[in-house]
Amino acid sequence: MKISTVAWTAAATAATAAAGGVATDPDGGWYRGLRKPEWQPPAIAFPVVWTALYADLAVSSAVALDSGAGADAGGTTRQQELAAYRAALAANLVLNASWSWLFWRARRPWVAAAECAVLTASSADLVRRTYKLNRRAGTALAPYAAWCAFATALSTAVARLNGGTTAN
Repeated sequence: MKISTVAWTAAATAATAAAGGVATDPDGGWYRGLRKPEWQPPAIAFPVVWTALYADLAVSSAVALDSGAGADAGGTTRQQELAAYRAALAANLVLNASWSWLFWRARRPWVAAAECAVLTASSADLVRRTYKLNRRAGTALAPYAAWCAFATALSTAVARLNGGTTAN
């Protein structure tokens, strides 16, 4: 893994975390007033888990990008595959940060839950792409997709319990 690659993926994931973090307000009255499912993890779990997942995403993506791949049966070149990977990673990071803005700032739990389902599909696709380039990195990235699936279930439960409220 090249230092320049991990620096790029780390910067991209850090920017994603920062963009999402700016929108997040777990201490605000709106969020405190929402009903949450009994199975929601304690508040401290979210920054701990997301920090680990962002680090995993940065390193696994860097390993995958530097592993590359040869031409496949369809004639896809390594450069095309790596370009597609970068685009999939960028789209995933945009989706990742967008959830916070939809949930916390727009206060649209149902829209955020739907967007989170798209994020989960994107994350599963990213795991697949990563695995294709480097099996160990793909396996290491699987918890990211799993957590996004959990986040989709949690977002949906919050929306369901609150009728998708957008009240201040």
